[in-house]
Amino acid sequence: MKQLPKGFPKDFLWGGAVAACQIEGAWDLDGRGPSTSDIHKYDDKQDQAHIEKEGGDTLEGIAFALNDKEGYYPKRYGIDFYHTYKDDLKYMQEMGFKAFRTSISWSRIFPRGDEEDPNEAGLKFYDDLIDEIISDGMEPVITMCHYDIPLYLVTEYGGFANKKVVDFFVKYACLLLERYKGKVKYWIVCNQVNLLPNVMFGCLGIYDDQAPKEKMDELMYQAVHNQFVACAKIKQLAPSIDPDALLGTMVADGTMYPASCKPEDVIATMKKNRIQQYFFADVQLRGEYPVYMLHYFEQNGIHVEITEEEEKLLKENTMDFLAMSFYSTSIVDAKKDGIKPYVSSQNPNLEPTPWEWRADPLGLYNALCQLSDRYHVPLMIAENGFGAYDTVEPDGSIHDEYRIDYLRKHIEQVRNAIEDGAEVFSYLSWGPIDIVSSSSAQMSKRYGYVYVDLDDYGKGTGKRLKKDSFDWYRKVIASNGEEL
Repeated sequence: MKQLPKGFPKDFLWGGAVAACQIEGAWDLDGRGPSTSDIHKYDDKQDQAHIEKEGGDTLEGIAFALNDKEGYYPKRYGIDFYHTYKDDLKYMQEMGFKAFRTSISWSRIFPRGDEEDPNEAGLKFYDDLIDEIISDGMEPVITMCHYDIPLYLVTEYGGFANKKVVDFFVKYACLLLERYKGKVKYWIVCNQVNLLPNVMFGCLGIYDDQAPKEKMDELMYQAVHNQFVACAKIKQLAPSIDPDALLGTMVADGTMYPASCKPEDVIATMKKNRIQQYFFADVQLRGEYPVYMLHYFEQNGIHVEITEEEEKLLKENTMDFLAMSFYSTSIVDAKKDGIKPYVSSQNPNLEPTPWEWRADPLGLYNALCQLSDRYHVPLMIAENGFGAYDTVEPDGSIHDEYRIDYLRKHIEQVRNAIEDGAEVFSYLSWGPIDIVSSSSAQMSKRYGYVYVDLDDYGKGTGKRLKKDSFDWYRKVIASNGEEL
């Protein structure tokens, strides 16, 4: 009889995750070109609880942002990890991290995206960074594209909606596989492929006035398809470059619950979960477009150019593992929310944060089990964390019991999912050190175990301070999840 799993596997990869565009800074140093992240302006008047769109702009707005001398664009500066990474990684080493996830800024390697030759200064930075991660005893988990598309590919080509960008991305990805052969085993090709349409600019490089409003969905799904094709081509080529490399896709888990047991609510929820989450993983892990999605395209007059050759490519080159982020859940009321994807309501049974991300530890258990049952592939928790306003006490201490409580409850459910058969091999909390928020571009929305003394306008000493959660997570890792 099959032996039942007990607790976390002995080789479980505990660690944390960040993204180049939120941490590195140095946006205009050593030959790096501007990327989609660099035009996300901080707005202190924005309603942080109801952010409908992350970054993005019209062509005119993009040009303005690049020449704007008055506004503050936090992702251009991050926490200056480009210069502080050695010291920052020492904190991760002290906590006992087994893995550290970060991304590579595409425009640091190919500043425009369509060059013949890469920028060696950019590659040298990642040579040193990856070597440092390894020397500190951590497995590097690297995302190839994390909201960091070269801006030139957006303004001149139209992002992933243009099939030419597929070849540019494949060239870039193969360069990374070759360069870091034997050093990087786990690759996430594209971050949160389903986080649409609110992160359409960062995910796909589609700007706001790229097509008439009634044609934007069609443009978006064509770009999604082209990204699927790019991932499959990279997966096809990877074994000949580095046979040991494992390539994964990543979804932002947005599993929704029906607002009631009314059949209309149950069916509306099922359809939305399929269209805005399972569709993406179905294509990349099962290798084909599900009929429900083709039906959705037909019903909504969406034409996506898909060739027979591309269908064959997708079928023969499915990904090795599924990475996921998890923060919160929502509900669907068929009468109130309708059947349109990406429209849901807040769950009144869960407590809100200032950003209306309602914590739901059982939702993580549910998501892991559903994904495991559906795909039968290894699962990586690539992001899970609690953003909060932290207070530094006069003695420099930071008491963040609320973060410990959130993480403890979620890690307990990860263990429960593993014991019920989900093949989870990694837990990477977001983000282990304070970084610029992806959605709101705030510094004050803090996730880290390590506090960074910078405010929303980048002012401060930059000093790093340990929070109470630092020692707590260190003990969690040392006990392999037994001491929570």
